[in-house]
Amino acid sequence: MVRTVPGRTDRVVVVGAGLAGLSAALRLRGAGREVTVVERAAGPGGRAGRIEERGYALDTGPSVFTAPELVADALAAVGEKLEDRLQLVPLETTYRAQFADGSHLDVHADVDAFAAEVEALCGAGEAAALRRYLADLAELYRLQLTTFIDRNLDTPLDLLGPQLVQLARRGGFGRLSRHVERFFTDDRLRRLFSFQALYAGVSPYRAIAAYAVIAQLDIGAGVWHPVGGIAAVPRAMAAAAADAGVTLRHDTGVRELEVSGSRVTGVLLDDGERLPADAVVVTVDRPETLVPGFRRLRRPVYSPSCVAVHVGVRSELAGQAHHTISFGAAWREVFDELTRDGRPMTDPSLLVSMPSHTDRSLAPEGGQVLSIVAPTPNLDPHSGGNPDLDWATLGPRYRDEVLAVLESRGWTGLTGAIEVEHVDTPLTWAAQGMAAGTPFALAHTFGQTGPFRTPTLPRRGPENVVLAGSSVQPGVGVPMVVISGRLAAERITGRDPR
Repeated sequence: MVRTVPGRTDRVVVVGAGLAGLSAALRLRGAGREVTVVERAAGPGGRAGRIEERGYALDTGPSVFTAPELVADALAAVGEKLEDRLQLVPLETTYRAQFADGSHLDVHADVDAFAAEVEALCGAGEAAALRRYLADLAELYRLQLTTFIDRNLDTPLDLLGPQLVQLARRGGFGRLSRHVERFFTDDRLRRLFSFQALYAGVSPYRAIAAYAVIAQLDIGAGVWHPVGGIAAVPRAMAAAAADAGVTLRHDTGVRELEVSGSRVTGVLLDDGERLPADAVVVTVDRPETLVPGFRRLRRPVYSPSCVAVHVGVRSELAGQAHHTISFGAAWREVFDELTRDGRPMTDPSLLVSMPSHTDRSLAPEGGQVLSIVAPTPNLDPHSGGNPDLDWATLGPRYRDEVLAVLESRGWTGLTGAIEVEHVDTPLTWAAQGMAAGTPFALAHTFGQTGPFRTPTLPRRGPENVVLAGSSVQPGVGVPMVVISGRLAAERITGRDPR
């Protein structure tokens, strides 16, 4: 039996209007609670930020949108339909994988089209292996969704069941790199299906094979583009919440939680106002800074950070895809640099998103918007990071290096055409209150996954404070934080029978 908040829960305050907080607010309101969301920024979105300048709209947070059914389910809690709030365009080419030898592979949501691309590049044997691997991914995802992801977990005993046995038998607790190598002989495909471990904050040489399912979301199940950019997703959720009766208060910081006995009784705002509360949902990256009595893991391990370069360019950049994974020649060395040696990649692999390729509303005529994400060490030496890197000085130089690398890999004329620019480094994330200077939160090491990750209802701290976001179960990424909002709401309302 999953633990829930005891006592009265009529009035709920949600701290943070990011995807997790909005997901929780929608479900709480759908269950009849009086809900107030407080957000220190000027609008909803949290890490899904937006900068608009000179006709360019730059998404400064997540760039890949998967599993739209999770957002649809959150909206359905208040009787809303996703298609009434958000226009989604499925990407025929979900990624273009660009390799150091000059070859490239377009990843398609359609299995037959994808297999044809693989056969043309790597041969019929690898195309057959691809079909087997995608079927294996789908089954791994099915097992993990019910076991690890789509449920609240209080103890490791909650995992016991036939799904866990099946997951073990399928090699889910072996190394990801070896799991992928058993299917593919072509090094390019091995990289394509193991780089996602970085999303989980670990090297594929250390990650368990169960993390292969990250590829199921963005390769096996497909990628969508929300018209208006990723920032349109939290805006749609916030609008639906407001129409359902949720009170949204922006430019509103929280000073502290007021505690009486074992419960929070109110939320004190920065301006001194007090909001009475029967329960509170906290979505901040470092709950220990706000929740009295809450304690993190004794020695947490954090994911690598990144330098994110967001630009608006007066150039067509013809021939480029919506999403590109640009691999360097180095591979194992890259992960050692990021997670062990505490230094930036010397031969970087980059994720480049150009959403204006699909959505012309995001850039003026003749222009494009790009987000370039280069993983870097975080600021925590215990996690393989490096607090001594002077990002104030290093950041501009590394930005230049990243753009030069892209130019050399075919993005000709990019640097000279930039009209609008925004650069984030680990210092940016740290200034925003993110632990270890990383936007990717706690790494998904075995000891920080499933029941070993902070639960949505911690055992230490007030009994009516619930947590959501990427630092708690189930984990990092847009789908996971949307799920975390639902799991947090269920700690207050009980499990939704829908």
